[in-house]
Amino acid sequence: EVQLQASGGGSVQTGGFLRLSCRASGFEFDKSAIGWFRQAPGKEREGISCISGGKGSTFYDDSVKGRFTFSTDSAENMLYLQMDNLKPEDTAVYYCTAKTGTLYYSALFYCAYINSMDYWGEGTQVTVSS
Repeated sequence: EVQLQASGGGSVQTGGFLRLSCRASGFEFDKSAIGWFRQAPGKEREGISCISGGKGSTFYDDSVKGRFTFSTDSAENMLYLQMDNLKPEDTAVYYCTAKTGTLYYSALFYCAYINSMDYWGEGTQVTVSS
């Protein structure tokens, strides 16, 4: 059974940093698409960083590129999202997600199409104040 559980959210001021963690189980990172999405109040959930099949580059949305870093620890079954230089517009609930089975598409695709991901963890709230 695939399970995902995100943690590490909190409240910080502009320019601050947070590190989100996601404990994953029931699937292999290298054979899956994994990612971080977020949903701000009144907005649709959006993909901000994804990896497809453990190969190739990591996709970052332009809104977080250069500030956020997506990493994994396969031995510990953990996903991480290091978020630096946080801005008020980063305020959202953050989710880790995965898609198992045959992968046909790029990391960009999986981040762009929310319905392409199969499994979702409960979100963790990030609030950035100005």
